[in-house]
Amino acid sequence: MKRMGMALGLASFVVVVGAALLFFGGILPFAFSRHNGMVSGTVWVANEAGNSITAIDASTNRVLTTLYGIKGPHNLQAAPDGKSVWVVSGHDGLVVRIDAATYQVHGIVPTGKEPAHVILTPDGKTAYTTNGGDNTVTAIDVGTMKVVATIPVGTSPHGLRPSPDGRWLYVANAKDTKLSVIDIATQTNAADIAVGAKPVQVAFSPDGKSVYVSLNGENAVGKVDVASRRLVGKVTVGSGPIQVFVTPDNKDILAANQGTRENPGTTLSIIDAATFTLVKTLQTGKGAHGVVADPSGKQAYVTNIYGNDLAVIDLATRQVVKSIPTGKAPNGVSFSSFTVAAPRVQIHLSLPEKPRPMPAMTMP
Repeated sequence: MKRMGMALGLASFVVVVGAALLFFGGILPFAFSRHNGMVSGTVWVANEAGNSITAIDASTNRVLTTLYGIKGPHNLQAAPDGKSVWVVSGHDGLVVRIDAATYQVHGIVPTGKEPAHVILTPDGKTAYTTNGGDNTVTAIDVGTMKVVATIPVGTSPHGLRPSPDGRWLYVANAKDTKLSVIDIATQTNAADIAVGAKPVQVAFSPDGKSVYVSLNGENAVGKVDVASRRLVGKVTVGSGPIQVFVTPDNKDILAANQGTRENPGTTLSIIDAATFTLVKTLQTGKGAHGVVADPSGKQAYVTNIYGNDLAVIDLATRQVVKSIPTGKAPNGVSFSSFTVAAPRVQIHLSLPEKPRPMPAMTMP
């Protein structure tokens, strides 16, 4: 009887402690959140249909907070120092700068029509948005938060990224067959490169020698030689590739395959950069759209636009290790090594009145 009583007491203790840990986010969150290769930093996700931004702690794979107040946020980008996050509103035709430490809005700037993506130069001094509604790129001085140039490019510019040396900006024109090359020093369109049907996003190799482009109309990824500005190869990937990213070690090229709403793609294609061949097709979720890797190259993150979640991928094992719920229709994703402020369930951003667009010099 005494042993039975002790056993029952121990069982009761285990149940109580287990329930307490479960209630306070102990056992289950750790069991399902932690895995090998965890990294520090913040993953930012733009939820276009949810009119929200999700901030996720990369060290725990837990949602820190959800920001509301920006309509139709298609894409976002953490600044090089990670201290601010820039978000485009396709609905209102503007870009919003958010302080990552306080979640406060530090300014808004009008862009062209229907802005799609935003990036910053490696030195963090200039921000650029693609404006799909008027076939331009807007250049913004980060110090003054003023538009300094409006640059004509191809038809329906979408994704864009700067070269590692900060000299060039490559723009993918989604309703075209070419990339536009912007000279950052002169803020002019210096060249166009024929690549194929419906280029949606670009990604530089870390050494700056190659640019890779997702060709949504061909279910392929193209490779451009930067020195000659010529397409030198293509590799077939999944259905409807959208975003593309190169891992920091220049080993893998990652392409997220969204497909269509009627026939969603569900995969991430992994291409060996050295041989430019497909080496892995990984199931990530419904409507794989955005993709980014952390600076250490340990993990990658894929937004699943039709699944309303974010897939976390261990790049060493090339396996999905976590699926994190986001807002509705997650699109753009960006990684920052900066750890954001303490978690808060929801924050409603207070946007200042939209300033009137100041006339900026239109570059040829």
